[in-house]
Amino acid sequence: MNYAAQAIRQFIVFKLDEQLYGIDIQNVQIIERMKPIMRVPKAPNCVKGVMNLRGEIIPVISLREEFELLQTETTDKTRIIIVKLEDAMVGIIVDEVKEVIELADVAIEVVQNVQGKMKSNHLLGVGKVQSDNNIVTLLNLQNIIEESFEK
Repeated sequence: MNYAAQAIRQFIVFKLDEQLYGIDIQNVQIIERMKPIMRVPKAPNCVKGVMNLRGEIIPVISLREEFELLQTETTDKTRIIIVKLEDAMVGIIVDEVKEVIELADVAIEVVQNVQGKMKSNHLLGVGKVQSDNNIVTLLNLQNIIEESFEK
């Protein structure tokens, strides 16, 4: 298939449990190893606290808790992806960052109904990765982060 005339988007792919998820690379500022996170009183469960990143205080959320997955211990592969949405930076904790992929718009399918605990407004769609026949769930970070702080 010729993707030359089609829009190509890049996504950072990461793992939670055994599922692959992707977020638009344009939102990603930096990927960090786990750092100390200071708990904030009365914050929602999925908001783990705040971290100091080069003098800037950044709230950190756990996508595991947001998606109601079983909690696991952090490992040497656990990462915090620092994303910027509008003027705010937020850290999201993921099990492992895998790779950067490129997807043409035709390789992204919109998902109408979602099974399980994930809300449909958390999804941009599903990307089909040609090289290894994997399916990557593409996340709508804006909606996920807004809902995390409203709980």
